[in-house]
Amino acid sequence: MSAQASNPANNQFANKAQAWSARFSEPVSDLVKRYTASVDFDKRLAHADIRGSLAHADMLAAVGVISAQDLADIQRGMLQITQEIDAGSFEWLLDLEDVHLNIEKRLVELIGDAGKRLHTGRSRNDQVATDIRLWLRDEIDASLHQLQQLRLNLAGLALEHAETILPGFTHLQVAQPVTFGHHLLAYAEMFGRDAERLQDARKRINRLPLGAAALAGTTYPIDRLRVARTLGFDDICHNSLDAVSDRDFAIEFCAAAALVMMHVSRLSEELILWMSPRVGFIDLADRFCTGSSIMPQKKNPDVPELARGKTGRVYGNLMGLLTLMKGQPLAYNKDNQEDKEGLFDTADTLRDTLVIFADMVSGIRVKADAMRAAALQGFSTATDLADYLVKKGLPFRDAHETVAHAVRMCEDRGCDLADLTLPELQALHASIESDVHQVLTLEGSVSARNHEGGTAPERVRIEAQKVLKALSES
Repeated sequence: MSAQASNPANNQFANKAQAWSARFSEPVSDLVKRYTASVDFDKRLAHADIRGSLAHADMLAAVGVISAQDLADIQRGMLQITQEIDAGSFEWLLDLEDVHLNIEKRLVELIGDAGKRLHTGRSRNDQVATDIRLWLRDEIDASLHQLQQLRLNLAGLALEHAETILPGFTHLQVAQPVTFGHHLLAYAEMFGRDAERLQDARKRINRLPLGAAALAGTTYPIDRLRVARTLGFDDICHNSLDAVSDRDFAIEFCAAAALVMMHVSRLSEELILWMSPRVGFIDLADRFCTGSSIMPQKKNPDVPELARGKTGRVYGNLMGLLTLMKGQPLAYNKDNQEDKEGLFDTADTLRDTLVIFADMVSGIRVKADAMRAAALQGFSTATDLADYLVKKGLPFRDAHETVAHAVRMCEDRGCDLADLTLPELQALHASIESDVHQVLTLEGSVSARNHEGGTAPERVRIEAQKVLKALSES
């Protein structure tokens, strides 16, 4: 056996233990390998890992830590590894524990000692923190694009139904008439705030931890700002201990995602109610629904129901991350390996949900007649009659009491306020005149609320067009 072959330092990837230390006298058991390995799920960070490694290598060459030839070899090897990963031919080894060591092993196989020099001045601790930030930055960009599409579709449908009237509810009781367009724009507002939160979280994600090494920095003359510029980071993490152990950015994303899903779930609940034959306000396209195995008449709104359920899953991932971090001392701890699966699941769930909902909203079939008929129930213009009396000089509380008597009269007769004759209304109060029936119509009610934020068709058109214009320019 040659001296080179017998020297463990020359074959550091001969087994998993030697990938990180030659100190141990016995190998890790197979059960512990499976228990501690993360490669099955963190291999999705491969492209981010390669991007970070290339930027690190570029910097090492620029400051003279590695040679220009080493850099060229690393670039050549990483290109081949990228091609193998994209082609599905890359061999992922459980013995090598994670995505980083798998890629490094293959790089050494391809280019020799230059691959071993790549890890100079860094640790897997700052490497993985960088990878997650790079990956999550891209995920946020994708989710922002889908939020934009969902808001475009909501605003487009709102513009189409600026005059379509449906009952507005409080306590799930008919309250006042509103326009369907106004109702849809409420969700466009919610998802707009969600986009703002994701954009804001992205600013804190976009800070480079690489260069913190294991926890204390490095003795090599690294240029962290160069790496940050290469990778498109706005800034660096300024404390090495915090840089490797911080997962606030992941928690913040999960919190923002939880709010998006909460809004999705609220919309889902309304779509489910509206689609029920007992309500019958809308119909969803067949591709978002399923049938029953025994009841042939059924058309079940499975997509909004499942989205409502997946919201709880995203909440759980957020709580898991918060619990993971709450007891950790500085700096990096193995606990942090558990940060990825919940984070990955949240990003996947959010992105897929937004894609589906943008498509589903664009295919909603509105049953305007059913909406209008429902708005005629429950005395939804009662507040308009009270406002009418206030404009005639009554204090609001007196007007409220007068209209309450009118409602009781209608309940006894089984009619609506608009069905009362002028003499019957004047018997309630002498100030009521012939113009009263204008305010008791559904159209009169919604049109009267012609102020910013109001439900009047004119305002709905203005607001919908503002949303569409802003999104088309962004």
